[in-house]
Amino acid sequence: MKHGFVKVAAATPDIRVADVEYNTERICEGISQAASEGAKIVVFPELCVTGYTCGDLFTQEVLLRSAKSALHRIAAFTADKDILVFVGVPLSVDGELYNVAAALNQGEVLGLTTKTFLPNYGEFYEMRQFTPGPKNAREILFEGKHIPFGPQILFQAAEMEELIVSAEICEDVWSPVPPSIRAAMEGAVLIVNCSASDETIGKDNYRRELIRGQSARLIAGYVYANAGEGESTTDLVFGGHNLITENGAVLQEAKRFQNDIIYSEIDIHRLFGERRKNTTFKISDERQLMRVPFSIKIEETVLTRHFPKQPFVPPNEQERERRCEEIFTIQAMGLKKRLAHTHAKSAVVGISGGLDSTLALLVTARAFDMLGRDKKDIFAVTMPCFGTTDRTYQNACRMARQVGAQLREVPIADAVSIHFRDIGHNPEDHSVTYENAQARERTQVLMDIANESSGLVIGTGDMSELALGWATYNGDHMSMYGVNGSVPKTLVRHLVKYAADVAEDEELKTVLYDVLDTPVSPELLPPKEGNIAQKTEDLVGPYELHDFYLYYMIRFGYEPGKIYRLALYTFEDSYDSATILKWLKTFCRRFFSQQFKRSCLPDGPKVGTVALSPRGDWRMPSDACVDSWMKDLENIGDLFDEIN
Repeated sequence: MKHGFVKVAAATPDIRVADVEYNTERICEGISQAASEGAKIVVFPELCVTGYTCGDLFTQEVLLRSAKSALHRIAAFTADKDILVFVGVPLSVDGELYNVAAALNQGEVLGLTTKTFLPNYGEFYEMRQFTPGPKNAREILFEGKHIPFGPQILFQAAEMEELIVSAEICEDVWSPVPPSIRAAMEGAVLIVNCSASDETIGKDNYRRELIRGQSARLIAGYVYANAGEGESTTDLVFGGHNLITENGAVLQEAKRFQNDIIYSEIDIHRLFGERRKNTTFKISDERQLMRVPFSIKIEETVLTRHFPKQPFVPPNEQERERRCEEIFTIQAMGLKKRLAHTHAKSAVVGISGGLDSTLALLVTARAFDMLGRDKKDIFAVTMPCFGTTDRTYQNACRMARQVGAQLREVPIADAVSIHFRDIGHNPEDHSVTYENAQARERTQVLMDIANESSGLVIGTGDMSELALGWATYNGDHMSMYGVNGSVPKTLVRHLVKYAADVAEDEELKTVLYDVLDTPVSPELLPPKEGNIAQKTEDLVGPYELHDFYLYYMIRFGYEPGKIYRLALYTFEDSYDSATILKWLKTFCRRFFSQQFKRSCLPDGPKVGTVALSPRGDWRMPSDACVDSWMKDLENIGDLFDEIN
């Protein structure tokens, strides 16, 4: 449970209808297996102690007495297990029969959550045997002990108070107002469901979307355990379709028609971070639900869930193409509005033959198409200087022509050399002054051409560069509208590839593919034997790592130690631990020290859930102190040194 990860399981045991002894053995086997895999919470299907499909056998005393005895046996079985178990069982209380999810921990029955909504349509006729649970939970005398009984009972971990679990049963989640809503409003961050949902054509898709959507609505984890093979097939077939979801994402899904246990890790801290940011999700001030403590040990959860190396980029090709098209449209629509509003007669884009300026030019061309404007009013300006290579120069020129823009070439080497003379800078000193003077000269050229042509300078810098402060203040940092400002570098690459893939012009396609093969570089230092001498990722680190750090720090507020752990887990085949730690320290240090550049960003469209605009998603003091973040990383570094 270190860093908020709690391993959960949804288990579908093999059962026999009305064979309580057999079912109890299978449930205990499932508990043992889940515990051995490190699961702290395991959920079994609805009425699995007896079988869901017992029908009128539920009215038989022998079955109910056996089920009650089995519940005690299963509870006792948990005595030496570090686990919270939810199991479905029929239970007679005060002469009424209830469909119950029993919570078991450390040998005890902690609570009995009742089913609120009983289906009595189609193939279901539960109201023939069962009574809906009471409106509110109360305590009942159960085997000489006072036990909470009713809906929406909250089970809270004594060792991790943020971990609050609540149960509902099958139809409850299909109802207009599921009990889990109130439970979440009072703090439940994990919902479990003991279910018996039969299989009909297309029902699996509906079920998956229902559970996924409920976890998104509640900003919660959701563990859904469904009945499977072993239930009666007189009229129905159950597929054991188990699901583990978290805030709208399916973490794990069982193969249907194959009884099994699925596992994943719910990130409790991530969910709380989301809830803190979401102002429409409010924890109720009036606590009405019963809270029951349970105990599980704090330990480091072994991770099995997937964390994508490129969290900004969809892994599925079809989804990636759809996302790229959507982003292009958002960028172009934003620029279209700005061009129309300012009555700009032209758009000015500085092109280098690199990824960012290529994307900006493509977006500008699309905006002009939307406006029905002649793309000859796009001024694609190449400004060769000391570090420009023939490859990037030629690509920039060819791309401008194929897009239909007006190419303008403004060599700046002489102007920069005169500037060096004026400020007394030695041109052999290739320090930051040498580099930034070129960037600021280019920006001056672009601004003046925009003034001359009554146009707007279109910014090319991306979000990854802004996060690292890898931009020259009042140089490439500045523009009149920044179309790439919320697009991370890893996504820029895919956007350009998408444009190349769909391009009908073969010459443009060829140029774009070559841009994709060109190393990322500001090209501010002289080439070596005609090749790029200055590679950005050698200086600030791999962008795939920085985008990974950026996503988890900004999107979920993770502490550096947790980000480091996830990076080790995700990039174990790509980078060693020392490299990951080195660039994470670089990221934290630069992110804090370079906020002053982000505090005065030009306008630009937001395209994703992570953005750094000081007017919207990220409002941070420019002089905030990074010490606490670096201290967390230093502790990791000390531990790493001890291990090695």
